[in-house]
Amino acid sequence: MGRKMLADGELDKAVAAEEATETHYDFDLFVIGAGSGGVRAARFSANNGAKVGICELPFHPISSEEIGGVGGTCVIRGCVPKKILVYGATYGGELEDARNYGWEINENVDFTWKKLLQKKTDEILRLNNIYKRLLANAAVKLYEGEGRIVGPNEVEVRQIDGTKISYTAKHILIATGSRAQKPNIPGHELAITSDEALSLEEFPKRAVVLGGGYIAVEFASIWRGMGGTVDLFFRKELPLRGFDDEMRALVARNLEGRGVNLHPQTSLTQLIKTDDGIKVISSHGEEFMADVVLFATGRNPNTKRLNLEAVGVELDQAGAVKVDEYSRTNIPSIWAVGDATNRINLTPVALMEATCFANTVFGGKPTKADYSNVACAVFCIPPLAVVGLSEEEAVEKATGDILVFTSGFNPMKNTISGRQEKSLMKLIVDEQTDKVIGASMCGPDAAEIMQGIAIALKCGATKAQFDSTVGIHPSSAEEFVTMRTVTRRIAYKAKPKTSL
Repeated sequence: MGRKMLADGELDKAVAAEEATETHYDFDLFVIGAGSGGVRAARFSANNGAKVGICELPFHPISSEEIGGVGGTCVIRGCVPKKILVYGATYGGELEDARNYGWEINENVDFTWKKLLQKKTDEILRLNNIYKRLLANAAVKLYEGEGRIVGPNEVEVRQIDGTKISYTAKHILIATGSRAQKPNIPGHELAITSDEALSLEEFPKRAVVLGGGYIAVEFASIWRGMGGTVDLFFRKELPLRGFDDEMRALVARNLEGRGVNLHPQTSLTQLIKTDDGIKVISSHGEEFMADVVLFATGRNPNTKRLNLEAVGVELDQAGAVKVDEYSRTNIPSIWAVGDATNRINLTPVALMEATCFANTVFGGKPTKADYSNVACAVFCIPPLAVVGLSEEEAVEKATGDILVFTSGFNPMKNTISGRQEKSLMKLIVDEQTDKVIGASMCGPDAAEIMQGIAIALKCGATKAQFDSTVGIHPSSAEEFVTMRTVTRRIAYKAKPKTSL
């Protein structure tokens, strides 16, 4: 590895040595990027007594190399507006289910996309202003413009009018996040990314989605829930590669059950503009017509315009900033957190990394981020949430037998509404220690339930402790403490040793 990684004691000495220097800087810390991680690091560092500056591009719901906004992807064009649209889409199914609960809906119920879109925009503007106030209240100086690093302790900010101003800082933090990318197929310019999908002026009655990850299945659920026709194309046999296979299969069944047309092991080869919309050609030669084609095929670290190579900051092959366990780059004065480092690309993880950074550099408490048992959710309808190891990961890492407990059932609400949609809960247990090492759920309120389960796994809870917990009845959540019978035992198979 080309850079020197600092051990715990070395980090203390390095920080102390820096504090002993008498060089004057404009700031103790300058942050490039005012998304979730950047704002957290700026505020917490300032609260520890640091003089902090931060820069961010001008606000716009759709990002580019020259526009962005305080709050970053999650607040402006990611998690928050996406979840608002998920809520909106969920009402479609709720209205159908309501009839069997005695609600007589005699007239057609119309959905107005533009009304929801305006409400969404109002909310992200409100949050954008809240983030600005948080910075101001912490005495963080905010600069509107594009930042680039021109030296180990110098940042250049190109302001809206094109003028450039340089600032010196004892420490520089890169928190520029990531940006959606498009596969380079003929006609790719006709497709949109999740940025544009959250700000479409007209509702897409016919949508084609390419991708099998979070964003793809979430937007498929959103547009289908609002009444659109949706075709979802992905390369694998099931969507959501990397998640538990049993859960992936259920998500696929639920998507199909709600009317999403799935096209596994299929990609797109060409998009053609026509008078009737966009003609989509699949890798199997099939043709589809769409009003919108969404490419949800991944995101790249947003580092290209930071001038990092010239300064000597090491990047990996994907363009992510290489950092050590404390988020420090190979240049001692330059640090990085969040998606720009391509570790675990989740907003709460960026917040954790930013908190650890502030504690390490300005709080006198060197702190490593802990990536164990990070819970996450996919907000398809119904949602999927997980923490810890999937069954496949548990088998791969096993040093003994693995016990799998599952509970599949029709939620009580569905027994009256008549909706045929199963929920599934799953626990993975290390038989030797009795520790629960993985949990997952696909069903209503999965994310809300899994957050509590994550605390238990973080504390090292055993299956016996789960079993001894009294459930809340009637609830779906109680299934996690009433799974007594082993669904299957996976015998440990020692991996053959090799000298190669």
